[in-house]
Amino acid sequence: MDDVADKVANFQAITGLEDSDLCTEILSAHNWDFELAISNFTSSSTENYRSATVTASEATTSTIPEEVETGLVVGQPPGLAWKIITLPFSIISGSLGLISGAVGFGVWAASGVLSYGLSMIGLNSGRNGESSARLVSVPAAVSEAMDFVASFERDFGNIRPNFVVEGFMDALQRSRNEYKLLFVYLHSPDHQDTPVFCERTLCNEDLVAFINENFVAWGGSIRASEGFKMSNSLKASRFPFCAVVMAATNQRIALLQQVEGPKSPEELLTVLQRVIEESAPVLVTARVEAEERRNNMRLREEQDAAYRAALEADQARERQRKEEQERLEREAAEAESKRKEEEEARERAAHEAAEREATLAKMRQEKLLALGTEPEKGPDVTQVLVRFPTGERKDRRFHCTTTIQSLYDYVDSLGCLEVDNYSLVSNFPRTVYGAEKLSLSLKDAGLHPQASLFIELSS
Repeated sequence: MDDVADKVANFQAITGLEDSDLCTEILSAHNWDFELAISNFTSSSTENYRSATVTASEATTSTIPEEVETGLVVGQPPGLAWKIITLPFSIISGSLGLISGAVGFGVWAASGVLSYGLSMIGLNSGRNGESSARLVSVPAAVSEAMDFVASFERDFGNIRPNFVVEGFMDALQRSRNEYKLLFVYLHSPDHQDTPVFCERTLCNEDLVAFINENFVAWGGSIRASEGFKMSNSLKASRFPFCAVVMAATNQRIALLQQVEGPKSPEELLTVLQRVIEESAPVLVTARVEAEERRNNMRLREEQDAAYRAALEADQARERQRKEEQERLEREAAEAESKRKEEEEARERAAHEAAEREATLAKMRQEKLLALGTEPEKGPDVTQVLVRFPTGERKDRRFHCTTTIQSLYDYVDSLGCLEVDNYSLVSNFPRTVYGAEKLSLSLKDAGLHPQASLFIELSS
């Protein structure tokens, strides 16, 4: 908490004190140590800060309020509760059930196992054979409940109501959770009627079975802090004292029945049976409503789960559809790109082929023009026959002074070959007219007056 106003507001919320000036004074007295102020406030046994108050009128058993609020059900039938009691803050905070009860009880249970193990080997014994101090601290209310149960069993045996080993507020919460009423027994060790009542009535097997079956039982000694405070809150005037209560709203309890003074097992059993009969509709209604709430909650959770599953399935299908669409678009784009590349490649190849063909045609035309006109037959004219690999034959007359290169130009000008690498060869004798003989004249090369040549393709 960062400032004074926050500390005062939180102190009011926790303690229930409405007077902000008083809260400021208390915090100031503790040097604004919030935790110390709360600790001292809750541990005060004299109830200096807040006393128990009865919010309903001090009515007799026959006085019935028009409306009773409970934590079990709202709008319960009139006639069930005859007094609404506001609990002192020290009772509410003493159990610390909402803050540390579960942790404290778990640690106490673990320490109890360890203490028992140590006692078995003789390392945990105190004076007179009693167990030494507990290994860990537990809430004061729990400690008092443990001491009460242990003392009751020691004095009156194990046939007894199953008093819960926890503070009053935790026992009240347990009764709410189990949809039962809370049976309260306030033990006065010094009262003359207490031993007989405990032995003959409270430990009666039939009564014990009825209480354990239908109630959550809590007991406390008026010598202990919580038992004394509850006796003040319930206005216990005679002992032995028993009461039946149930949770109400705003940290209050509804007093359904109280039994003061010694009673026989039959008398107490009759009273408790009547309370159970009168409260049965309330408890049943509360259980049914709680079950309906659980069912509704479970139904909502199932519907939410089904909705989430359907939503996830729809999202998965949508993702799959998008992925499939993206895949198809990607494949289409790749196919289109490939088609364009192939088309461009074909166009380039066609263009290059056309350029080559044009070049070759131009070259052939140039070579043909360079050859000039074919000369007439005469003594200086050589008749040349050329055989192509396809078997085709071509012949032409050349001046005997024409070079071998002119023969190659002639073959090229015909356009009958698709290759550039070839040689002109004579058979008898075999002579290859390659690059070293291109400058020789036909006469000097021995091809005059006539020659028969074939084309040999280079590998």
